[in-house]
Amino acid sequence: MAPRGPPGVVVPPRCLLVSALLSREGALSLPTMSLEIQCEDLSTARWTELLPAMQQYGIIRLDDCGLTDAMCANIGSVLQANSSLTELSLPNNELKDEGVQLVLRGLQSPTCKIQKLSLQNCSITGAGCELIPTLLRTKSTLTDLQLSDNHLGDEGMKLLCEGLLDPKCSLERLELEYCEFTSASCAALSSVLKAKGSLQELTLNNNELGEEGVVLLCQGLMDPNCQLQVLKIEGCGVTPANCKDLSTILQTKESLQELCLGENKVGDMGLAALCQGILNPACKLKTLWLWECDITAEGCRVLAQVLKSKPCLKKLSLICNQLGDEGAELLCQALLDPSCQLEELWLRTCGFTVASCSSFSSVLEKNRSLRELQLSTNALEDAGIEQMSKGLLHPDCPIQSLWLGDCELSDKCCGTLASVLLTNHTLKELDLSNNRMGDPGIRQLAASLKQPGCTLEQLVLFDIYWTEEVENELSALKELKPNLRITS
Repeated sequence: MAPRGPPGVVVPPRCLLVSALLSREGALSLPTMSLEIQCEDLSTARWTELLPAMQQYGIIRLDDCGLTDAMCANIGSVLQANSSLTELSLPNNELKDEGVQLVLRGLQSPTCKIQKLSLQNCSITGAGCELIPTLLRTKSTLTDLQLSDNHLGDEGMKLLCEGLLDPKCSLERLELEYCEFTSASCAALSSVLKAKGSLQELTLNNNELGEEGVVLLCQGLMDPNCQLQVLKIEGCGVTPANCKDLSTILQTKESLQELCLGENKVGDMGLAALCQGILNPACKLKTLWLWECDITAEGCRVLAQVLKSKPCLKKLSLICNQLGDEGAELLCQALLDPSCQLEELWLRTCGFTVASCSSFSSVLEKNRSLRELQLSTNALEDAGIEQMSKGLLHPDCPIQSLWLGDCELSDKCCGTLASVLLTNHTLKELDLSNNRMGDPGIRQLAASLKQPGCTLEQLVLFDIYWTEEVENELSALKELKPNLRITS
């Protein structure tokens, strides 16, 4: 199976160092021991070495390790003997239904106190969910369940909801992304939302729920018993009509703090309906994800009202919406309002040009809350960076992370950026990936990075090419400043 993430660092059991902490009362308190292995196809010898110590771990994470049915049977036995295990994570292993059943049987042991279970991308089908209702009914300790990237289908959702509706189920976080659900699953899921006040986070991204399914989902969300805090329904076929129901939910659900609607064609009309709910005083939304939603500059008018009226809103993503320079101007005007307390703004691939950069410069100079600004894949060009430098060089500029990848930049703007690196002590991360820079520009940046006064912690330079001589200079720079990460 395809590896996900960088290779992990594995400490063999024979080399584990277990430290004991002395409490105020003088008793020994052992920290939670964890076993974490990633992207390693475990051999029989390696598994035999690991198995005896597994009964001591509080956390076991085996990501993409080629686990077999025999290994799953071993894990089941470990679960019956290990009363200290609180987290079991087995993502990206082809366990299939047979292997999962072996693990689930072990989890049903009376001594098992599991709190977090991840079976993401384990080739489970709806039939493999047969034991999940029993698990949810018998394990009140289980609060976090991750089943994304499995072929569960509506059959699997039906079984899952049977367990979720049991009064003894205390699940708080449920992730079901890419599980092949349709609108047929939404009635049962709606019943769960009405009944389970404990459920705080629900992820349903990339399931074909459609307009009808989202209507049913909203009926559950509107119930007084529902206390959901995070709802993620990206790529689920949400329509502008659905946004009216979601608006009502935002007006009545103070518990809802994060709403992710990316990759749904809600358009400006749907956004306008949604913002009516956000503008309600009862709405306490902190995070709003609207990437690739067919929003234009017209939609930015109502978003500007939200930014000026809702200081609780901290994170906003508008990636891959054609806002253009007009949209940038409207957003920047709102960001200059003292009531706006936004901390993260993601605007990659929004059709901005050099004409937007003076507005962004004003925001960098005068806004005091913005910590992260993502502007990659916009044609800002060298001239735009020159304009933005006024804001970046301001002593009160609060920005900590700035993304300028694929912005048609060249060596010409590197002198300006080098000055920013020396002057701006708040900036910690700078992404310049996929720009037309070479040896001269990289050397200018490196000259600033060498200085003791430069406080940048990470420079990202993917798809930028330089000579071996400059590579040697960057290697020397890393030795000089070991806390600086240059990613390329």
